[in-house]
Amino acid sequence: MRILGIDPGTAITGYGVIDKQGRNSSYVAHGCIATHKDTAKEKRLLSLEKQLIAIFKEYKPDVVAVESLFFFKNLKTAMPVSEARGVILLTIGRHETPLYEFSPPQVKMAVVGYGNAEKKQVQKMVQLHLKLESIPKPDDAADALAVALTCASLLRS
Repeated sequence: MRILGIDPGTAITGYGVIDKQGRNSSYVAHGCIATHKDTAKEKRLLSLEKQLIAIFKEYKPDVVAVESLFFFKNLKTAMPVSEARGVILLTIGRHETPLYEFSPPQVKMAVVGYGNAEKKQVQKMVQLHLKLESIPKPDDAADALAVALTCASLLRS
């Protein structure tokens, strides 16, 4: 089963792809969809959609796992991320792919075993779980792989 994990963002949306076979998960790919801050909002969202469609075509996920918006410090940053999540969810819906959503504490609990784990701890565990030579970069892509691993863990049970 192929799992696409997504860490939503306006400037950077991370993605990670893993394959789950039985109790094991293996690394396939990771990366980021970046949009420039000086580009009009509607163009950024359109670019996000186009790049997501390309990821769907290339990797053909069986399920998609998305990190949910758990809390926000201010409305100015929460609204654009929510808009990006809307585009992501629409794209998933158009591809008729099952969707799973996880909060950051759920991801930390599944990957590290502690819901308040530090970002570096999560990244290190992603590296270990997927037997990678180094911690995936950038952080958004590592987070997306963690979301995919969380989904794999859920689908195991």
